[in-house]
Amino acid sequence: MNLGGAATAAIGALTADRERLRALLDGFAELTEPDSGPGVTRLAYTPLERRAHAVFAAELADLGAAVRTDAAGNTIAELPGTDPAAPAIGTGSHLDSVPNGGRFDGIVGVVAAMETARLVVRHDAAHRHPLRFVVFAAEEGARFGQACTGSRIVAGLTSSDDLPGKRDADGVSFADAMAAIGLDPARVGEARWDPAGWAAFVELHIEQGSVLESTGRRVGVVDAISGSTRLRIDLAGRASHSGGTPMHLRADAAAAAAEIVLLAESVALRAAAWGTRATVGRIDVAPGSMTTIAGSAALWVDVRGLDIDRQQRAAAEIVEGAEAACARRGVRLTATPLAETPPVPLPAAVRDTLVAGCRDLGLDPAVLPSGASHDAQQVNEVTPTGMIFIPSRDGISHDPAEHTDLDDVALGTTVLAASLLRLDAEL
Repeated sequence: MNLGGAATAAIGALTADRERLRALLDGFAELTEPDSGPGVTRLAYTPLERRAHAVFAAELADLGAAVRTDAAGNTIAELPGTDPAAPAIGTGSHLDSVPNGGRFDGIVGVVAAMETARLVVRHDAAHRHPLRFVVFAAEEGARFGQACTGSRIVAGLTSSDDLPGKRDADGVSFADAMAAIGLDPARVGEARWDPAGWAAFVELHIEQGSVLESTGRRVGVVDAISGSTRLRIDLAGRASHSGGTPMHLRADAAAAAAEIVLLAESVALRAAAWGTRATVGRIDVAPGSMTTIAGSAALWVDVRGLDIDRQQRAAAEIVEGAEAACARRGVRLTATPLAETPPVPLPAAVRDTLVAGCRDLGLDPAVLPSGASHDAQQVNEVTPTGMIFIPSRDGISHDPAEHTDLDDVALGTTVLAASLLRLDAEL
């Protein structure tokens, strides 16, 4: 589409301020649990996550946006458009982290939204559609096993009935955690979005992979987002003395767990041509004594894929192989599903607009899939959604070493602002 001169001039004026983005990133990085070790620890549905949301809310309120927190704990700020009847165009991401995570995952999308809002207000950039800036709650699945809970709720994919059954390592449920920070889990249905109120949504995120860096591209546009099948495998063996029990008479839960880890790896390697990946990201073993054979173990398994049938088949194959291994070892196995998210192809119309927006700025974007789950994946159930990626150094994420160059954060923010205005002009 050939944009008019006024629209092109408005887009060209919105250049992100690198130092403001640095200050915002530094400020959020300071909001981490005391004595939690390196990196950022700001878990879902905790007071610290709410403090981070409050920083966003105050900044957007100062810009004149109408700010509210919905029943799921998502924070939403809106700048009105010139057409009161027009549906909204949105952007945003999340502020919670995994334990000892990085300072960029999710946070880049939030600070980019904050900077975009500032640029629109400062330059008085006309837009017909309302612009909504969203911080989703509980995107990371590290605490409760289910990712993207705030965005799943707005998309109608998680209801109040689902919340009591999902618990963290301390036995605290989603519902209990929400109630502890002043949210009513029985009312989360009120947070569901009406598709008629939305025109499009775009999320800026770090890649969390190495495609952009390895190809020398500074920006990417996502065409599909991987799905995820998550489950917990509990093993019940027999605790016994490590010296007194012969090898052939053991029911060693730790040995069974080790076999399952290698099994998951081998299943994923066979299916890797289809984008399947399997990870055992956590193992708990008891009683945890050097001189005691492990009597029990729990494994958290995450299977990702770009094809739902292969994703589910790989998860089923892991469980079947684990059952056979445990039967051979005299260990009982229980597999409990935690969450199921199908892969999502993102709409071509939004993707093409994002690509055109990059080219307006003289950039040649890579078009690539996302191996990680994102809030945009859930929002796509409500409104056409797109994603912009910027590089991750060495592909590292969910680790204190996670890093994205500040120049790339600023460039990605500039692309985001331009893309929102291009969508506003096209829709």
